[in-house]
Amino acid sequence: MDALADLDRRISGCRACPRLVDWREEVARTKRAAFADWTYWGRPVPGFGPADARMLIVGLAPAAHGGNRTGRMFTGDRSGDVLYQALYDVGLASQPTAATADDGLELYGVRITSPVHCAPPANKPTPGERDTCRPWLVQELNLLRPTLRTVVLLGAFGWQAALPAFAEAGWSVPRPRPVFGHGVRVPLDGLDLFGCFHVSQRNTFTGKLTPEMLRDVLRTAAGAAGLHGRTAENEPTKPPYDD
Repeated sequence: MDALADLDRRISGCRACPRLVDWREEVARTKRAAFADWTYWGRPVPGFGPADARMLIVGLAPAAHGGNRTGRMFTGDRSGDVLYQALYDVGLASQPTAATADDGLELYGVRITSPVHCAPPANKPTPGERDTCRPWLVQELNLLRPTLRTVVLLGAFGWQAALPAFAEAGWSVPRPRPVFGHGVRVPLDGLDLFGCFHVSQRNTFTGKLTPEMLRDVLRTAAGAAGLHGRTAENEPTKPPYDD
């Protein structure tokens, strides 16, 4: 647990990509009018969730006025509204909303991270920025490996960025590399990867990804990880996981 907390601290101090550093800090200075009274985080956003997670969710990168503002993955933006509502619905989160980093939200057996930890201009990190950030994901995977059983990869970018990280962390990734698709399931050494359309507004507003589609993937991945979720009163419906 201390090792993961130390990794999170080191991630939040990273300045390896000049374009991303300039952008995230400029956004934090200029802000959005609706958040004029906020002090933006304006740094790389580390992963969020327990160190003994059995399930990992991998996104793309923090949103400029979401995670870059609040300092927590998928917190304070509409993509996060969709994701955390679904996690709550299937019993993997203590509440359906994520507004601030200190709002009391807990995840049960699940951790959320991304292959790029800084908010990128136009939500599009470059291949070089993706590759520069990869060692952080590799280290996180190594620390989670003792308990990790399933991974949900959100979107083609998350899928393509994460597969090399799994290979570098010691998992045997098939060749040719599996193609992304919603609902795709790929077994690695003791680990199952699941593809899921990203929870972006483009996907959720158009119906490409519906709440039920998202819940189905999360339920399947949670079941494969041995996670049972909790009741609305936050009490385990069974032991939190199966050994």
